[in-house]
Amino acid sequence: MILTTTNSIENFKIVDYLGIVTGVAMNEEKLAMGFSISKYYKTIQDSVDKTKEKAFQSLQENARQLKANAIVGIKVEIELTTSNYAMVSVTGTAVKVTE
Repeated sequence: MILTTTNSIENFKIVDYLGIVTGVAMNEEKLAMGFSISKYYKTIQDSVDKTKEKAFQSLQENARQLKANAIVGIKVEIELTTSNYAMVSVTGTAVKVTE
């Protein structure tokens, strides 16, 4: 699966636009504030990274269901809830491409 934030893919031709796809994930691990602010920031970063990966997996699965082989125009939104849970939403257009 080709993933890109651009609206086209170099050396490929988009032959069919299949629809908008989304992947959303939320990490519900509690992030406790300790004595080390650097450890706390590292924990948040790790939480966002894991959650983002889950959201991208969901995005790709939704595109596969539409028989897409690429997703263009990807936008990523990352949000920390008031309880410091990481939430990631990834949206793009599922397409069929050929070389």
